[in-house]
Amino acid sequence: MRTIALTLAVLAGLGAAGGAAVVGMGLYNVSAQAGHLPGVSWVLHTTFRNSVALRAPDKSAVPPLEDPDLIALGAHHYASACATCHARPDAPRSATMRAMVPAPPPITEAITDWQPQELHWIIENGIKMSGMPAWPVAGRGDEIWSVVAYLEAVKSGTAPGFPAGEASQPDRSAQLPHPPAAGYCASCHLEAGDPVPRLDIQNAPYLEEQMRAYLSGRRPSGIMAQAMSVIPAREIPELARHLSRRAVDPALRGPAPGDPLADSELAARGATLAASGTRDVPACDACHGADAARPQSGAARGGDRGPVLAGQGRQYLAAQLRLWASGALDHDPLMSAAARDLAPAQIEALAAHYAARPAPQTTPEPAETD
Repeated sequence: MRTIALTLAVLAGLGAAGGAAVVGMGLYNVSAQAGHLPGVSWVLHTTFRNSVALRAPDKSAVPPLEDPDLIALGAHHYASACATCHARPDAPRSATMRAMVPAPPPITEAITDWQPQELHWIIENGIKMSGMPAWPVAGRGDEIWSVVAYLEAVKSGTAPGFPAGEASQPDRSAQLPHPPAAGYCASCHLEAGDPVPRLDIQNAPYLEEQMRAYLSGRRPSGIMAQAMSVIPAREIPELARHLSRRAVDPALRGPAPGDPLADSELAARGATLAASGTRDVPACDACHGADAARPQSGAARGGDRGPVLAGQGRQYLAAQLRLWASGALDHDPLMSAAARDLAPAQIEALAAHYAARPAPQTTPEPAETD
């Protein structure tokens, strides 16, 4: 027994010494041109698949993914953040991406064998020892479903046309009659509909404050963190002024289809809650009511007033209220305190109420002069 123990100890010592030599003397070749040793790729890929299968959420967690607006939002984020490595669905990867080890697969190949909940886990968590990053911020798994919705549409062959070039980066190559990043922002805020907020109903100081909050990470959003990372900070004030005065076609921002009578009853309950509040929930109209109309100048919050909610998309409003109620959003102490006791039914009612109210009128963007 003692001989066996000594033998194992010697072998362990030799293994440790060998490992120290590999690390300390640089014996292991880290060149990407060398690739992995035989069998290593299979071990890593098998581990990857089994790890995702073990940790992915249950199928019951998958929301409806057929909403065209949700798919459009995911498409624009994919164009900005993901296409660099995985390419657009109808185009090859660049030579540089193909030279990576492991190489990021073309998106049509990458998504083939994964279920929606597994894609969500991969996008949220990223993959160690590869170029696949985690979602830019923690706690925003809700917005990852838009990317999953787009990938599922790609998989089924029903995805919309790939976003134009302005969707991936602001265009600074031409003399445009608006800030260079305006088209980039419009790709989601004018085209993605109900899941995305209208900007034209807010004042410019509020929009500028929120852009800077996204840029610093104070307001968490993986989609907006990516968007703001490609917009120079010096352009933010001008961009905020432009977006606050760019009218939105109401046809692009219509309410979600449903039972008109049921929606009307739900909105009525929301109106009562917004006006009167409860013992635990303050009256929302105190900060977001009719007198929270969007001025074209003034403080970002209009004094103690919050942003305009009337005319925002019902889906967007409900999602934001859920984030405030859960504590995922906490960058405004007043809103955190107001929303923390909201029940799910109250959230749906408030969203229906404010979405049904007419939005304040936008002052048109003035025409350019020579």
